[in-house]
Amino acid sequence: MVALRLIRLIETHSGQIAGNVATNIRASRRTSNLQNVPESEMVAGMQELLQHLSEWLLTKTDTDIQNRYREIGARRAGQGIALADSCWAVTMTKEYLWEFLQKQGFLCSAIEIYGEMELLRLLGQFFDRALCYVVEGYKQSRCSQPLGQTRNKNRELNLAGFVP
Repeated sequence: MVALRLIRLIETHSGQIAGNVATNIRASRRTSNLQNVPESEMVAGMQELLQHLSEWLLTKTDTDIQNRYREIGARRAGQGIALADSCWAVTMTKEYLWEFLQKQGFLCSAIEIYGEMELLRLLGQFFDRALCYVVEGYKQSRCSQPLGQTRNKNRELNLAGFVP
């Protein structure tokens, strides 16, 4: 399976990819709040995900993704990270993985191209769900704060367009 070979390539280069993504996130104006998160925390979490990417894409359940990313959203909210910054970080990670795969440039046949398309579908589905669960975790964390803080934070979330 071509997609599995590409996933293994990401897993093999997980340290390099995690470091590069963390550098990009820390340098971007869209994720400036994430500079408050220790780089070691960011790299370690990303590397752990990438080292086990085949499990996350092929065997982990939606509940597993939900639990991990709601917890991340809640942790970022507790760290005072803007919700938009957290969302951009997820998006930037997905985009970097796509770029990484494109740079490998060893796809020659229709089967290999199909395998890459299947992997991109799996990655897209995973990161889209992760993004939604980060928002849910962030929202739940903000809504569980004391009443005075909750009103202000809920208004902030409404203004950001994330609460119906």
